[in-house]
Parts: sequence; C-alpha cells; structure tokens
Amino acid sequence: MRGSIIFQVDRETLGRLAEAVAGAGIVAVGTTSVRTLESLAVLGERVLLRGEAEPERRVGQWEAYENGATERNAAEPLRALAGWMRRRGLERLQAATEIMIVPGYRWRTVRGLITNFHQPQSTLLLLISALVGERWREIYAYALEHGFRFLSYGDSSLLLPDEK
Repeated sequence: MRGSIIFQVDRETLGRLAEAVAGAGIVAVGTTSVRTLESLAVLGERVLLRGEAEPERRVGQWEAYENGATERNAAEPLRALAGWMRRRGLERLQAATEIMIVPGYRWRTVRGLITNFHQPQSTLLLLISALVGERWREIYAYALEHGFRFLSYGDSSLLLPDEK
C-alpha cells in the first residue's frame, strides 16, 4: 500500500522504549522513526484492550485518533506489547503502519524530532506542524531566508514542541 511503512522491533528494544517514554521521552531521528514509534503505542494499546488475542499488525491512517487511543502515555502500552511478545515466545515483531500525524495529534512516545526540511503541502509538513504548531512557518521562513537545503539530502533541524 502506498504510504505504508513496514517495520520490525525486538522485545528488548520495546522495553527500553517504554523506559525512555516513562522518563524524559524520545527524540526521534526522521519522520519514519516517528511514525513507527507512535504506531508501536497503538499496537500496545490493542494488547491492553484485547488481552491475549493476536493484535492486527497494521496501524491504519486514522486509528490513533479513534476510541480514545491517544489518552494514555505510551509507556504502559509498550510494556504490554513487550509482555505479550514474551508470553508468545516472540523476540521480534513485524508490523506495518499508515499512521497520519496531523495537527491535533496527541504525542505518546516522541518529545522531539531531528529531520530534514520537507516540501510544501506534504504530509510530512503536517507532521512537523503537529509537533511544533504554527511555529513551523517561522522555522521554514528562517530556513528559506538563510539558504538551507531542503528534502532528502538537505539540512536538518531539531524540532521541539512548545512547553505547555
């Protein structure tokens, strides 16, 4: 499917991610990492809601916005997913995601992002806007005024949300 990301994660990494999220949070490198990390929280939420049933291993575009799925910090869902894997004797989990992260999204795992500058009117720019709000305009204006390079081999930035 267009826009799908297929990823793998091992059980030990899930445990480390849960601890990081319970602490200061995670600064992701790249938008693919962001989408993967936030999707893992959705998968863990499924385990919490459905118990031992096999969770579907695909996260839909808007699933993270449904059924209050974004109300809880990701540490507990990540631990639940790791526990489910342990009970099943799984060391690795492979899944896919089509998650869309747009303004209004409640972040569960990621507290910052290192990424390149993205093209206008892209879904990746929506993801940036979801993280930093309307400040994305100032950030991108500065980049344009100072000759920063855009897209895959361009310059990157560290983006952090406003403290609330």
